[in-house]
Amino acid sequence: MEQGTQGSTGPQVAPQARLGEIRVPVQPRAGDRDRDRIRQEPTGDAARGEHTHAEPPIPQPRTAVTRPAPSHAAVQRSAVPYLGDLDSTVTRPVGPRPAAPHPAVPHPALARPAVQRSSVRGQIVDALRTALVSGELTPGEVYSAPALGERFGVSATPVREAMQQLALEGAVEVVPNRGFRVIERDARELAELAEVRSLIEVPVMLRLARAVAPERWAELRPLAEATVRAASTGCVATYAECDRAFHRAVLSLAGNAQLVRIAEDLHRRAQWPLVGGATRQRRAELVADASEHMSLLEALIDQDLDVVRSLVREHFAGAGR
Repeated sequence: MEQGTQGSTGPQVAPQARLGEIRVPVQPRAGDRDRDRIRQEPTGDAARGEHTHAEPPIPQPRTAVTRPAPSHAAVQRSAVPYLGDLDSTVTRPVGPRPAAPHPAVPHPALARPAVQRSSVRGQIVDALRTALVSGELTPGEVYSAPALGERFGVSATPVREAMQQLALEGAVEVVPNRGFRVIERDARELAELAEVRSLIEVPVMLRLARAVAPERWAELRPLAEATVRAASTGCVATYAECDRAFHRAVLSLAGNAQLVRIAEDLHRRAQWPLVGGATRQRRAELVADASEHMSLLEALIDQDLDVVRSLVREHFAGAGR
């Protein structure tokens, strides 16, 4: 028995081990093997010793972005860091922007200048002044800005601004919630304006008669002739404009812009109609007034100071009647 045991090639069993004491290891199931394998395999986060369950993903580092190489012309220009990405060191070329295409330029004959708000207001002011001189705007009557705007084909806003300008000049007065009333003037006010005008213009004209050369006076002949032509038409508004132009040119020879501006304002106010339109001048009166311009200019060219003095005083005395 002992020899058979020693010569056997089977497995050796300890003498003290008995059949009932040998334990068979428990065979793992398939699900257990997969779970153990997952726990043993290190992942990217587990390799760093970090807990990954119930945690947000860790952002990955930015990778360098390769941008296309600029053209040869762009490389020759200067480059600055691209500010769109503060972490990027990529630069982009900076240079002058390409020129925008030129808009089509209309033909000069077809081009229309843009009408500015101030020019519309100025046109309305001139139109209202003409309407005042011609008597179309009756003294004492109230006119609303919307109604006048319809008449001129514009909105009420430029008309209201123009009427406010005339209010500053003393031609109209503001009537709250209604519009503007044309000022009623009488003969006394007209005489006062004529007196003030004579106090300003007569000394200036006498001084200019001694200082200005005849050739300079002769240059004003076209303006004097224009008053004669305007008077022959009988249009009060046209004559009023030519009358102011002649006096303005005479006073401009003094070289005093403030003098010209004040005299112009007084002259315009003297041309406004009186109550009831009594100052609507007849054609004969306009022609007589224009002839005084021609006579005065001839005396200034001849440097006849006595005639100049007489004509100037007579001219302003007639303006007050």
